[in-house]
Amino acid sequence: MSELPESSTGNNSHKKYNPFLPLYFALVLAAGVGIGYYLTFGRGSQEKYTSFHTKTNGNKITNLLDYIEMQYVDTINVDQLEVKTITAMLKSLDPHSDYIPASEFSAVNEPLEGNFDGIGIEFNIINDTIRVVNPIIGGPSEKLGIKAGDRIVSVNGKNVAGIKISNKQVFEKLRGKSGSLVTVSVLRNGSKKPLDFKITRGTIPIYSIDVSYMLKPGVGFIKISRFAGTTYEEYLKAFNDLSKQGMKKLVLDLRGNGGGFLKTAVELADEFLMDGLQIVYTEGKAHPKKVYNASSRGGFEKNPLVVLIDEGSASASEIVAGALQDNDRATIIGRRSFGKGLVQDQIDLPDGSAVRLTIARYYTPTGRCIQKPYNKGLDEYYNEEYERFEHGELYSADSIKLDTSKIYHTPGGKTVYGGGGIVPDIFVSLDTVKYSHLTNRLYNTGILTSFAFEFTDHNRVELLNKYKNATEFIHNYKMNGKEIAELKNYAATKKLGSLNITGNEKGLAQLIKALIGRNLFDKDAYYPILYEDDTAIMKALEVLK
Repeated sequence: MSELPESSTGNNSHKKYNPFLPLYFALVLAAGVGIGYYLTFGRGSQEKYTSFHTKTNGNKITNLLDYIEMQYVDTINVDQLEVKTITAMLKSLDPHSDYIPASEFSAVNEPLEGNFDGIGIEFNIINDTIRVVNPIIGGPSEKLGIKAGDRIVSVNGKNVAGIKISNKQVFEKLRGKSGSLVTVSVLRNGSKKPLDFKITRGTIPIYSIDVSYMLKPGVGFIKISRFAGTTYEEYLKAFNDLSKQGMKKLVLDLRGNGGGFLKTAVELADEFLMDGLQIVYTEGKAHPKKVYNASSRGGFEKNPLVVLIDEGSASASEIVAGALQDNDRATIIGRRSFGKGLVQDQIDLPDGSAVRLTIARYYTPTGRCIQKPYNKGLDEYYNEEYERFEHGELYSADSIKLDTSKIYHTPGGKTVYGGGGIVPDIFVSLDTVKYSHLTNRLYNTGILTSFAFEFTDHNRVELLNKYKNATEFIHNYKMNGKEIAELKNYAATKKLGSLNITGNEKGLAQLIKALIGRNLFDKDAYYPILYEDDTAIMKALEVLK
């Protein structure tokens, strides 16, 4: 290229001006920019673009991620992008196909496997301190003598009190591989110095049966929270215990039970159905129809049975309720169930993550698929439960949106519906007046839970001397005004504003007693007190007369 002309000022100003010079510069500049763009973007991106599109379709996602990693304007985390891509891809199929990252795999599967590795305590964080609610019976902590009310102040020599510790951080510190050691220091009422415990972590059971007890002579009650790998064995134990107490009729509570293993649901339903009756069948594009029938096994095939369900009952819960309803075996009481009729298969990946892919639909014995529609997107799918509330379905059976195009009939002539959950035989509305506004406020802010723990802790020795077991506490503990007086003082320290607690608020005394009972005798006292006036249970008892 020619040298640039000298300045028009100074001693070279006599040189002749070229009128085409500006145009020349513009052309050179444009050519330079064009060549630079081609070298930087055009040729490079064209080679990548050609490479990307000449690969087989099966490599599109991998090649696209590689392309983004190499060419994107900012540095990105490829692993996070990969997770988002896989999750979005699976969620575009249906609401229940999903990706489980390796970091979340254990937490997701523990409730279904029925156990976890740790020290074996139930705890609350109260006043920024880890408080032991109850050591799990038979667990490492209970065997070493850790007691309800103990305050954990350090773990492996590091302070954990007064540092705004979270539940997640407590799990990270106390859980660990079975057989590993952890040193825990606790403060106990009556002890001036911390007590040190060297705990060997163990396998801790996660029970899926919340409680089982006799509602009244001859009538048993079993509440199941999920269908895990251990649920059937837990049920058999609870059933045998109640049978020894004279159970002839049963209320099976599946409210709020979000499901679990298909195999477990089939095992449980088999306990109530005669040999040969159909429980459920599954069918999918790559999975031919598979029918599950009841066997000759079963300890409660002819006795009166009621099943409780609500909008939180899903999947395996609906398999059991649907099988018993379609075979005219049980009376279903409550509100329309969630409506999940899709079956997932889990594929474990080499990096410890997993994919749960929907492979089939399940159908009740009459041929119902009770999966609710999901063609309008995930938001509408998961907001459907709130829409039931807005529409009035939780309060009136007349407001239930029935799919009249999917009507079926049981062998006994009962009409049942498909297309969106199990519709109960007897409707029970949501009880919105069980607790007063103030009772709800005290509970939802955590005031009642923390107060009940502190009250129990201060009176634990006296209470345990007076009440030897849950039954004695349930029948004999009476609120005497002391609890309400102390609750007023406790609430005043929490700066919630002026609270006019009289003790006559609906449900307040019952809830305080239930929480104190839980701190003393765990679920064996908590649920029986809480369910004393439960409308669905009362309706079940009426039916079983």
